[in-house]
Amino acid sequence: MSNTRSKSTLFLIEQLIVVAVFAICAAACVRIITSAYYTARESRDVNNAIHVAESGAESYKAVGGDVGKAAAVMGGKTGSVNGASAALVYYNSKWSVCAESDADAQYVLRMTSGTQDSRTPRLMSGELTVERLDGEGDTLITFAIAAIDDG
Repeated sequence: MSNTRSKSTLFLIEQLIVVAVFAICAAACVRIITSAYYTARESRDVNNAIHVAESGAESYKAVGGDVGKAAAVMGGKTGSVNGASAALVYYNSKWSVCAESDADAQYVLRMTSGTQDSRTPRLMSGELTVERLDGEGDTLITFAIAAIDDG
């Protein structure tokens, strides 16, 4: 009888070890999958941010550095960022233009007003930034923009 009890105890210990190894492997897999999800999300967001930033820069250039006109072209609104005139365009989770008050507004493109250089008075320059609006508030992309004022 003790031989049967010994075999069943060894079998139980073996099964517990197998379950423990499986749990460790499962935890590692969950971590890898989670990391891959966040990396893919970041990559998708940066790619979309680059796309809307290029559109914003081209709009700024097309209207001669007037952020009000650029905002109208892009479907956004004018506002103020740190006391400077700016174009603000809000995007939802699918990167479609939406209103600031929209509950699905996830991202914002901010384009600051042009400043003129005394050496080149027709050259308007500013800055374009695309950020997340959620709790993270990450800046996805930012760069300088410039345009020639037609006036």
